[in-house]
Amino acid sequence: MRYIIFLVLLLLNISHLDLSWAQGSIKNRSSRDVSCRESLEYEHGDICCLNCPAGTYVKTACVTASEKGECKTCEFDTFTEHENGLQKCLSCTMCRIDQETTEKCTITQNTKCKCKQGSFCLPDQACEVCKKCSRCKEDEETVKGCTHISNTVCRKRSSSGSSISVTFIVVPIIAMLACILSIVYWTKSKPSKGAVTSRSPREMVKICMGDSEEVIEERQNDQNSKIDDDSQLQPFLEQNYAERELSRRLVPLNGEESLKKTLDFFEEMDVHYHNRFFRFIGLSDNSIKSTDSLFPEDRVYELLKIWMEKEGLKADFNSLIEALVYLGQRLSAENIVTKAISNGYFKYEDE
Repeated sequence: MRYIIFLVLLLLNISHLDLSWAQGSIKNRSSRDVSCRESLEYEHGDICCLNCPAGTYVKTACVTASEKGECKTCEFDTFTEHENGLQKCLSCTMCRIDQETTEKCTITQNTKCKCKQGSFCLPDQACEVCKKCSRCKEDEETVKGCTHISNTVCRKRSSSGSSISVTFIVVPIIAMLACILSIVYWTKSKPSKGAVTSRSPREMVKICMGDSEEVIEERQNDQNSKIDDDSQLQPFLEQNYAERELSRRLVPLNGEESLKKTLDFFEEMDVHYHNRFFRFIGLSDNSIKSTDSLFPEDRVYELLKIWMEKEGLKADFNSLIEALVYLGQRLSAENIVTKAISNGYFKYEDE
């Protein structure tokens, strides 16, 4: 009898479990049967409601399938860009300290940011921090400038071209130095007769020799000949020394490379004088404006490189120093000259 009662209770428990499982399956199946149209509806309970438009959110869901509930406009500093079934709007993004805002946040659009000038983030990578734009090395040239989504693109300069350019610069400098030394030597070694020249070219010159005096008359054409020699020498001297603001001229110790290595020194120039300085040395307004997006120190370096390419063999360190002095930047000029000499790039011509 005890075994019969145990079997009856066991059958009752199994029947109860089967009934609960069946009810759960029916409920789950009815929940899975709800299929809302993507991008048009959202699921609420066991029905589908129409999405709220962009710039709003669902304040109260619908009670009848395929109808729109109550939608409310996003509050300040929040947004929704698309039709949605969200219970609240999304918070607007704030640009980081290394970024600048290109478009402000609205109820239908998030804030748009970009890296500040002189930095970038690649579009196919997560922009956690903006990277500083690279600067091309001395033996490279810029192919493409840096933007807020791309780094500077550089390429190696042609070695044959650089060696030829160095030759074209060094040879004229050596020839000029040889001419100057020849003139100095000729001037110092010219024999002196100890004569005292009269104030009037028509007067005679007396040469005393021992107890006797010999009077030598020198004609006017001799005086004119001497004047002609001096007049032929004058243009050459004026070309090299006249109108120099600095008292002593500098010459490079390593040709064009010496000038290239001093370009960074001009970063200390007052930023307010940049445009006047580059116009003074002959750069066009288009060239100057093309570097407005760069940091001041990078801008100075790039414009000086453009100036060197434009001037070619005529590019002269002394011309840059004279331009600074002319614009009233004598202190900057003196500092740059000191650095150029201390680093072994230039020396004084008369040393």
